[in-house]
Amino acid sequence: MILSDSTGLKNKAHATKLVGAGRRREWTGAVVNPPVWRASTHLYDSTKDLAEGPRRNEDGRFFYGRRGAPTQWALCDALTEIEPGAAGTVLYPSGVAAIAGVLLTLLRPGDVLLMTDNAYDPSRAMGRGLLHDLGVETRFFDPLDLSAYEALFCEKTRAVLLEAPGSLSMEVCDVPALARIAREKGAVSVLDNTWAGPLGFAALDKGVDISLMALTKHVGGHSDLMMGCASAGPELYAKLRQRAQQLGTVVSPDDASLALRGLRTLNLRLGQETASALAIAEWLSRRPEIAQVLCPMLPGSTGHEFWKRDFTGGCGLFSFTFKGGDGASRNRFIDALELFGIGYSWGGYESLALPIEPSHYRTCMAWPPHGGDPQDCHGVRLSIGLEDPNDLIADIEQALARMQGS
Repeated sequence: MILSDSTGLKNKAHATKLVGAGRRREWTGAVVNPPVWRASTHLYDSTKDLAEGPRRNEDGRFFYGRRGAPTQWALCDALTEIEPGAAGTVLYPSGVAAIAGVLLTLLRPGDVLLMTDNAYDPSRAMGRGLLHDLGVETRFFDPLDLSAYEALFCEKTRAVLLEAPGSLSMEVCDVPALARIAREKGAVSVLDNTWAGPLGFAALDKGVDISLMALTKHVGGHSDLMMGCASAGPELYAKLRQRAQQLGTVVSPDDASLALRGLRTLNLRLGQETASALAIAEWLSRRPEIAQVLCPMLPGSTGHEFWKRDFTGGCGLFSFTFKGGDGASRNRFIDALELFGIGYSWGGYESLALPIEPSHYRTCMAWPPHGGDPQDCHGVRLSIGLEDPNDLIADIEQALARMQGS
């Protein structure tokens, strides 16, 4: 299957698209995978061809290394193929760089950005730091309160940053409604769609204007890659591309090759991680030590009805809180785990555990959620990898016993 274009994949299932996307014959030749094209200088046949270079600014046209070469173009092509409604995709050297690149495209001094209160902490820090320094005001909102959200808009509001589910606390909001209100108010909606990705949530089809992901997570899949991307329709894609080029944004062909490799098995890994995470979340929900399991796929979780309505898949990331206790006992639990690494990021093949205190990263949303007991505030975020779920459950069970026995 070496395709000259993507037309043969248009109506195919995700699994088929993941195998074939980005494998154009002019980029692969006679081999299966696009080779790694390491090049800063692109050569021209004549000065006439050289003069044409700046006039044809598109993937697939050689110009200079900052605009990429077949390895990066193949990744962009594949990511665009799996994002319904996208005209193109821009690559960034990290997920945070993708967030910054998108917001720097949309906002100018004096503008207002509305940011969901359960956003990724680096996004919040960007609103209070970089954007503040550039004269942009960031206002945080509760994504579960549509009336209060709508009331925050003003004549200077240019963009809305959403995340579903929310970072750490995992609430799922009504993304189509929030995006629709933004559009009615003349603002651009941006969704950090790293958790589900386009396989689990077709953001542009649901009314979002720009969908971004940290490819570091699921697409890379092996904890050895840093990269981000943003996909959009024709007008916004052109603006994102232009701003990225003005900023000198580029990713290495070696990293693009790793991302392409991860993309091919994404469907299988997500399926395994999702099934394991749901089994572990259900088991935790029956444990007397646990106050709440914050997993969008679990009935009773905040916004589960929106997840069930709008999402076609999940992933291995969820959180839970302990009944009572303190941060020290929570940390003893994490330290006692044997199959879970302790570290940032997620979406790799290995399971991870991280202590969380969402109250440190909230402006208007309560923690713990659901008006829970204030004593039940110490949480853990789990990223479930590809280990056997029964082994992971046994590891969690022995860590709970050791926590209680300390």
